[in-house]
Amino acid sequence: MESITVAELLTAVNGELLQPYDEQTSFAQVDTDSRSITPGSLFIPLVGETFDGHRYLDQALEQGAAGCLTQMPMETYRPDRFYVLVEDTTTALGDLARYYRSRFDIRVIGITGSVGKTTTKDMVASVLSRKYNVLKTQGNYNNNIGVPKTLFGLNASHQVAVVEMGMNHMGEIDYLTRIAQPDIAIITNIGDAHIENLGSRENTLQAKAEIFNGMQPEGMAVLNGDDPLLTKLDGVLIHPITWYGESDRCTFRCTSITETGRDCMALEAETPEGSLAATIHCLGRHLLYPALSAAAVGSLLGMTNEEIRAGIEDFVPTKMRMDVVRCPGNVTILNDTYNANPQSMRAAVDVLVNYSGSSRIAVLGDMLELGDLGPVLHESVGAFVGASTVDCLITVGKLGAYIAQGARETGMERVYDCPDKESAKVVLAQVLQSGSVVLCKASRGMKFEELVDYLKRLAASE
Repeated sequence: MESITVAELLTAVNGELLQPYDEQTSFAQVDTDSRSITPGSLFIPLVGETFDGHRYLDQALEQGAAGCLTQMPMETYRPDRFYVLVEDTTTALGDLARYYRSRFDIRVIGITGSVGKTTTKDMVASVLSRKYNVLKTQGNYNNNIGVPKTLFGLNASHQVAVVEMGMNHMGEIDYLTRIAQPDIAIITNIGDAHIENLGSRENTLQAKAEIFNGMQPEGMAVLNGDDPLLTKLDGVLIHPITWYGESDRCTFRCTSITETGRDCMALEAETPEGSLAATIHCLGRHLLYPALSAAAVGSLLGMTNEEIRAGIEDFVPTKMRMDVVRCPGNVTILNDTYNANPQSMRAAVDVLVNYSGSSRIAVLGDMLELGDLGPVLHESVGAFVGASTVDCLITVGKLGAYIAQGARETGMERVYDCPDKESAKVVLAQVLQSGSVVLCKASRGMKFEELVDYLKRLAASE
């Protein structure tokens, strides 16, 4: 982060100094956690439903923060620190990030969608890094706290920022896009994620399309041309659209994607610059979409197909996103435990089905935030598994039981319905054998990485 003066801070957050202080004093770090203060930083105490960072103001200043924001005047002030009064500290965090982003003449790529945001972010950053110095969202920093923190990572050396934007409710993407002010906006797809809060896919489309509210006037949209809801935006957006996918409408169109090894896929596509062929060092046919969206963005930013190919081949997925873990005893784990929804669950099962092994075992758990549709959506995933060539299904959790039910109704026989991870471990110890390929997938809240760690130990002990 480059330095910001107190004077700039006051303007950016519409704040008021609570005691006289040199407004040319600067800081080059923003902290929101009093447990990890950088000396000389600005501390912003956030307020949530169950916590209030104002309780730790004195601690943060004692540990070296140069100053702080606050929603309330204090009884006493340290003379060697600055205190800025704001109406809402979380809003001020976003306001400061918006101001800071505006100081840089760079291209910002905003990414949202129901499935595949993080993979798309990583693929786009991988491609653009072949030509540009790129800042990208780290981890799951994609909300009203994470997006500002991502933007605070900008410095004069950056040429492009790739910013992931997540949401649970209407209005959240609108808030984030007005902070990031993207030049190019990607929507990966419209699915069932967070449908508990949004009510329908049509509402999800409306919420995701908020990303265009903060777009630069000359901004461009990059959309999945195979998504029936996204295609409804054709002729509606004021911004030009570049389509990617497999359908004829797509300017960046996949013509072939095939597995070429245990960990690789070969992509062939047509683009405005001619044919593009690249190897994706990861599994899952659905990866054609992140690859093609990255190709589209690269092309819009002046990259050649050769540069794009090299960037696709440099791609490394985020951990727990279809990690292939090879264990002793010829056991393979497909670790896709980062998160789950019905669309990504089916895509992961497809990867398992196409993976070479003597026994294919799916360990699937609850998919959260589906609301009243949870049972029927879990059943539909179970029916999908039951109709596949998966040899054994182990489900975990109350909603996971509906996956088991859906699979049994299709006639699948080797189905084990487990109430928790501990009982699933007992079943895994019984069914795991040499040559097994095991898919582990559930929503983040299920912490399925614990089952992955157990499987590693189990395979090593066999």
